[in-house]
Amino acid sequence: MPAHRLRWLLCFGAWLLALGVSAADTVPCGDGLTLRVSSPSPVQGSLVLVEVQSAAPLAQLTGEWAGQTLHFWRDANPSTYRALLGVDLERAPGPAPLTFQAELASGERRACRLRATVEDGKFAVEQLRLPPRFVELSPADLERSQREAARLREVFAAVTPERLWQGGFRRPLEAEAAGNFGRRRILNDQPRASHSGEDYSAPAGTPVYAAQRGRVALADELFFSGKTVVLDHGLGLFTFYAHLQSITVEPGQVVEAGALLGRVGSTGRVTAAHLHWAARLNQARVNPRDLVALLPD
Repeated sequence: MPAHRLRWLLCFGAWLLALGVSAADTVPCGDGLTLRVSSPSPVQGSLVLVEVQSAAPLAQLTGEWAGQTLHFWRDANPSTYRALLGVDLERAPGPAPLTFQAELASGERRACRLRATVEDGKFAVEQLRLPPRFVELSPADLERSQREAARLREVFAAVTPERLWQGGFRRPLEAEAAGNFGRRRILNDQPRASHSGEDYSAPAGTPVYAAQRGRVALADELFFSGKTVVLDHGLGLFTFYAHLQSITVEPGQVVEAGALLGRVGSTGRVTAAHLHWAARLNQARVNPRDLVALLPD
């Protein structure tokens, strides 16, 4: 049997052994390699921090989860490689293995695997009665909203190959989150898309700051989200700030963590002033508060 095949089987055996232990968040892969996740049972809409530790320098490291390519970076510790994994809020519950392959400086290859099981987010269901103008769209408004949705999909599909953020993430304003991420909405008896961000109630004019360093990928007024800013933080990670009263940044501008992006407003399809803060990772809709929890300032 080829040596590389034997090493893979040893890693696979270690993975199976780990599965016999509850909450197997760490898998020893042999030869000084270890794969670890912040949660082996992430809920829908959550972020997972993936860490690969290597006793020897790696020439290359690749990872994949449910068709999602992981983008690794290194901080101060040269032996630790990190990546973020995003579980879309409507990802079906069930097992989804995380795999990675490493190439050592010598040219030898290693492979390892850890089973992550997606759990039901158990999101609340909200039924609302609203004026028809907030539910029914005219043909012109429908065409505009579809065009803007396609534009946003294009923005979120881009992957800047380098990590632009530096340090931890912070809340974009001093206010408490409503806790309505993932909420299923039924408007006037019509099921609507799940709520893909967190809402923060605040008086109109309240400053809204960048959660971390990034490049302004979009700064425009959109039909649903009103005056909106999207920051590209690199490696497939974006944050989204909506319903602003005003915008103080320009597309293409690189802003630092804590930079003023605009002010809270009620633009777009809303009934009261608030900030809608959202995050996308490799196009997965994830809870932005997980950024603060996993990568604290």
